Amino acid sequence: MSREVEVSVIIPAYNTERYIHKAIASALSQTLDNLEVIVVDDCSTDNTVKVVQSFDDPRVRLLLNSKNLGAGGARNRALRAAKGAWVAVLDADDWYAPERLERLVQVGQQKNADLVVDDLHLIEDGASFPWGTMIGESGQNISSITSISAADFVHSSIEGKGGLRLGFSKPLFRRDFLVKNKIEYDETIKVTQDFWIDMECFLHGATFVLVPEPYYFYLARPGSLVSSNKIKRLEDEFRATQDFLKHRDYLDINPQVLTALLTKMRETKKWLDYYQVVEPIKQGKLSTALINMLRSPMFLNHLSSQIPKIIRRRLKSYLRNSHNSNQKNIFQT
Repeated sequence: MSREVEVSVIIPAYNTERYIHKAIASALSQTLDNLEVIVVDDCSTDNTVKVVQSFDDPRVRLLLNSKNLGAGGARNRALRAAKGAWVAVLDADDWYAPERLERLVQVGQQKNADLVVDDLHLIEDGASFPWGTMIGESGQNISSITSISAADFVHSSIEGKGGLRLGFSKPLFRRDFLVKNKIEYDETIKVTQDFWIDMECFLHGATFVLVPEPYYFYLARPGSLVSSNKIKRLEDEFRATQDFLKHRDYLDINPQVLTALLTKMRETKKWLDYYQVVEPIKQGKLSTALINMLRSPMFLNHLSSQIPKIIRRRLKSYLRNSHNSNQKNIFQT
């Protein structure tokens, strides 16, 4: 590559042979072409590596992990190898609209932003068209480029509450901001890594901008990390929130962020207690469910408050003729 790289697209990959060709092709087909695509294969056991190697394009770089590091470790390896002025995140089963990177870079430069995110198209595996967008599902009316504060960001991603779910967005990062502040993904968090790296950026004074147009296609599929272990996800979330609350210097001068985080921690614990009863029941482990129910005296109150929401959600899924409502719940709970 003779020109300076404008954007490094980083793709962690693990057993995604069915999807990754579309992801890489969407990055290479951007209207902004001075980019590199860094794929980090995390010890796949299928043909993921062969699919990546099938691209005869010097902009594609393949890094092979010698041991499985998880998505966070794979992303961090790609971050360290990146050369672009900006870093764009792309999951191996998702894809970009052709104009995405050009648009986000333009906004990032105009607004002098450190992070730029766009709306998400939400699409089911095998579907021809998205069933909605992140902003559309939130019920909020956002029609212009909007600056997002740390408190707004936390409030958007509180378990069980309606909101934008900005923690699921896929930012464009200004790379020198990440390097200067030594910001990387928390490799101990398996699902909500995007949320917490964004919070780490806020901690260091990042400017965060939301572009209301959807250019990122977020695929909902069975077996993904988001759709798998709810209990593990909530345990990670609760611990990560506790860890962030240790940043007293930052929180003392940002009391709205502190209030939002305390609300997030309380709601996360409530849902953790809930799923620690519900999931064992689904698995037929009734004794485990009973023990967890006795440990969580507020479980029945929480369950009764959820019944009307569960009915409405199931009705909505039925009317939409959905076969994958669990994935949608990440935006609807």
